[in-house]
Amino acid sequence: MNAQAGDRVLIKLSGESLLGERTYGIDPDAIRRLATQIRKVREADIETGLVVGGGNLFRGRAAAETGMDRATADYAGMLATVINGLTLQDALEAEGLEVRTLSALTVSQVAEPYIRRRARRHLEKGRVVLFVAGTGNPYVTTDTAAALRGVEMGASGLYMGKSGTNGVYTSDPQTDPNAQRYESISYRDAIGQNLGHVMDTAALSLCEENDLPILVFDIAPADAIVQAVVGGAVGTVVGAVETRLAGDPAVS
Repeated sequence: MNAQAGDRVLIKLSGESLLGERTYGIDPDAIRRLATQIRKVREADIETGLVVGGGNLFRGRAAAETGMDRATADYAGMLATVINGLTLQDALEAEGLEVRTLSALTVSQVAEPYIRRRARRHLEKGRVVLFVAGTGNPYVTTDTAAALRGVEMGASGLYMGKSGTNGVYTSDPQTDPNAQRYESISYRDAIGQNLGHVMDTAALSLCEENDLPILVFDIAPADAIVQAVVGGAVGTVVGAVETRLAGDPAVS
């Protein structure tokens, strides 16, 4: 699923990827490492859009579970993604990149409003586009926002950078020591097996309906984003593919 010069990609960064060695907040060194990798992707002449999560600062679902109104909690989570996006914007500009941050919530002092045609034009001009505030709606994850923006932008692939997992497994590898990694898995199998540790079903369904392939990879290794987008065989491909366990022949 390597991208080629002239392609357009959408990269989803989890909020946890900004933590570095911290347990909360934003690690400046982690941000710089991510920005350097994104610069290398742009140097390969690949149009690049980014969706960033907010889990390092605030999780709407977790707050709702403690009694907070779910919609209010989700809006707070969207604002957390704005903070992450602005921090990443600054780091990308320090790498010499031209960046535009587009928000699904109105925060006109710090970001442009999300307008599909404007976003596509920014990408055509070679600017890195940061999509923040999810879809602007509660009850929707940033995974679904990434899938939606990838489809709207006409991306050739959605690259899901995960913290703590290097692909799609038969079950959650953090709770099941016998979990096995897939080299590739079809949309239908991923949805049917309810692999919530990867991405939510709504996001998977949206990608399936619009034939947007997904690469799930571990964000932690050095140059992980570069390897995922232009490098080689890493992570797990989710798409119109044959389901295979890593190192095995086809399993379905």
